[in-house]
Amino acid sequence: MAEADHVVYVLECADGSLYTGYTTDLERRVAEHDAGEGAKYTRCRTPVELRYHEEYDSKSAAMSREYEIKQLTRRQKEELVGLE
Repeated sequence: MAEADHVVYVLECADGSLYTGYTTDLERRVAEHDAGEGAKYTRCRTPVELRYHEEYDSKSAAMSREYEIKQLTRRQKEELVGLE
């Protein structure tokens, strides 16, 4: 199965917080976050664990979904990723 080019993902950080991001290479990006080389937010919250991802055929669709997820409440995000 070929992977979609654009991925929206949710990580659970070591402090229990959730981080939502966008990438074109999910495995590489999660490894970067986990190594403290990802986004500034996750650098001091390692290790991280991938909790959820969605794949899209276009960058614009993925970026729109990333924005939607970021607008959710903590409870809604927990329901989305199956933490509740």
